[in-house]
Amino acid sequence: MNRHNLLLLLLAFVLPTGARANAVPTKAAADSAYAHEHYADAARIYRQLVSEQGESPQLYYNLGNCYYRMDSVAHAVLYYERALLLNPSDRDARFNLDMARSKTVDRVVPASEVFFVTFYRSLVLSMSVQQWAVLALLAFVLMLVGVALYLFAPRLLLKKVGFSAAVVLLLVCVFANVAAYNQLRHINHRTGAVVMAPSAVVKSTPSPSGTDLFILHEGTRVEITDDSMREWLEVRLSDGKQGWLRRSETEII
Repeated sequence: MNRHNLLLLLLAFVLPTGARANAVPTKAAADSAYAHEHYADAARIYRQLVSEQGESPQLYYNLGNCYYRMDSVAHAVLYYERALLLNPSDRDARFNLDMARSKTVDRVVPASEVFFVTFYRSLVLSMSVQQWAVLALLAFVLMLVGVALYLFAPRLLLKKVGFSAAVVLLLVCVFANVAAYNQLRHINHRTGAVVMAPSAVVKSTPSPSGTDLFILHEGTRVEITDDSMREWLEVRLSDGKQGWLRRSETEII
């Protein structure tokens, strides 16, 4: 084999390797594709990053932006919802979710609820699981400081301050742990879903022969109340309406 043929053979092995190396997905490549309005390519890379690196509120948020730009409302709602599930305090994701929902067909008016329930839910969703965990740890450490102050302070006033602070911080620590637990439970046992089909008929029973109750359209969020059936899900809307949808017409948040 002469030198020219040997060089060509080496190039045949080296170039594909380099091409494969350049094909490794990176967030920078996805961001660049998005900046150049190649939204489908950006979404593909973001999805691959989620598959390889695990769930991320930022990646889900970026995916929502890609699909919103591509006018795929259902997918935009789905990924914004997933971003907020992992980081409910993300105001940008919430704003964009409202923008995406404004493009959906269905207008579901939530049923009224007790003020305390609304306040508690909004408070729990004001921070992520990690933020609540950090707050719980910080409150616990400061509570120990308050207990130490109560036990060892030389003056009565300092003892009272230490005791009062320890009680308040104990309550903060307990609430932060409860909030973190509730959020983690929602992440691990997801009941929210988004209708992905252009239109889906909600049935009275989990059967094609069931009575048609109403029709939902893509992008509408539902809560799963029964997922024991193989092909059907019992769902409830925020206004209280309930029925059965085909599993294939929805996607879990």
